Amino acid sequence: MNDRQKDLIQKFAALAGLLILILVFSMTSSAFFSLGNAMTVALQVTSIVYLGIGATFVILTGGIDLSVGSVLALSGVVAGLLVKAGLPVAPAFVLGIVVGGLCGAVNGLCVTRLKLPPFIATLGMMLVARGLALQLTDARAVSGLGEAFGTLGNGALWRIEEIDEQGFPNVVFPGIPYPVLLMVVLAIVAGILLRRTTLGRHIHAVGSNGEAARLSGVNVNRVSMFAYATSGALAGLAGCVLMSRLVTAQPNEGVMYELDAIAAAVIGGTSLIGGVGTISGTLIGAFVIGILRNGLNMNGVSSFTQQIIIGGVILVTVWIDQLRNRR
Repeated sequence: MNDRQKDLIQKFAALAGLLILILVFSMTSSAFFSLGNAMTVALQVTSIVYLGIGATFVILTGGIDLSVGSVLALSGVVAGLLVKAGLPVAPAFVLGIVVGGLCGAVNGLCVTRLKLPPFIATLGMMLVARGLALQLTDARAVSGLGEAFGTLGNGALWRIEEIDEQGFPNVVFPGIPYPVLLMVVLAIVAGILLRRTTLGRHIHAVGSNGEAARLSGVNVNRVSMFAYATSGALAGLAGCVLMSRLVTAQPNEGVMYELDAIAAAVIGGTSLIGGVGTISGTLIGAFVIGILRNGLNMNGVSSFTQQIIIGGVILVTVWIDQLRNRR
């Protein structure tokens, strides 16, 4: 059985699990299977998908990125502070994403040039980025950013409202949130890059056998740098979108988000030893986590129990991945 077949099997298993979750929660909660809740779930998983796509790139090269939650917070804080200082929202968000990309590039340099283990390099960046976010804000939220700051995170395409007899707005169709549209576009672009381009083939090759890839003419260091910089930039994007949703820049936001990103990738079939994985699988994995949380919330399950359940799902998934690799 080759890597592609293994990946397809894992992806179909994740998709089957997703459909089972939808079926079970539809029977246990009447409000679960509705358009409004579907939009809510899609909006909730956007951050996991942004970070999960970056995690997929890094894990495919045989690395790991533990810093994305902290980089998310730092990028969002930088964007918020720039807007507070008078910079327009769009350039502030762009600079926030650039900060994320720079953090990812530093991770890549530590791994490729300094030869640090990815776990240690990104763990250090996790602490540095979080410390910077707290230092820049004195550990306080940055508020008063204006309505324009919240447009990206709270706006929607094709939203339809009607005015009722009392003169109050009635939402006929909630529209498709901008973060969801952005998620779809990113997933399509990343999927095409990995499956249809030379760079995508090189990313898979580096994770499968780095030495063989180097002997074949692949610039292994450059490919790894690209993966880490992309992961950082997507963390920066996630930070800007999330802070926009809150209309506040929170330096403590994004704690443990890196685990959700890695879990989404692994649940969707990305192998932790590298070389195997797809963006579509990561998308499925993100929705497995999002629907699991949403359904458990609707059924009154406490957040502590949810952590136990999701942790168990991650352990089982990684165990299956290890069994697959041994075979």
